[in-house]
Amino acid sequence: MSSQEEILSDGRFSCVARDPRFWEMPEKERKVKIDKRFRAMFHDKKFKLRYTVDKRGRPVNYTSTENLRKFYALSESDSDLSESDSKELAVKKKKKKKGKGKGEADS
Repeated sequence: MSSQEEILSDGRFSCVARDPRFWEMPEKERKVKIDKRFRAMFHDKKFKLRYTVDKRGRPVNYTSTENLRKFYALSESDSDLSESDSKELAVKKKKKKKGKGKGEADS
């Protein structure tokens, strides 16, 4: 296979390098910005699904929350709030685990 420079130096494909339709989208513009009203979808159990197979039947091990983080980003003013919320949720979960009795099994 030829390297990217060789392909772009070819006269037949030189217009591809200059055409903005074929440029890669910047990371900042790739994700949709959402505001604080929708930040619950990143940590709420209603939005979390666990997938075992993909649409073609191959085994996978990921959740819908990972997809949400891939396609959506909180707006700049709300990202600080969401980080503090996620830290609070982690602390609450730790407290719940410590509060369980010895007879109960973790799920």
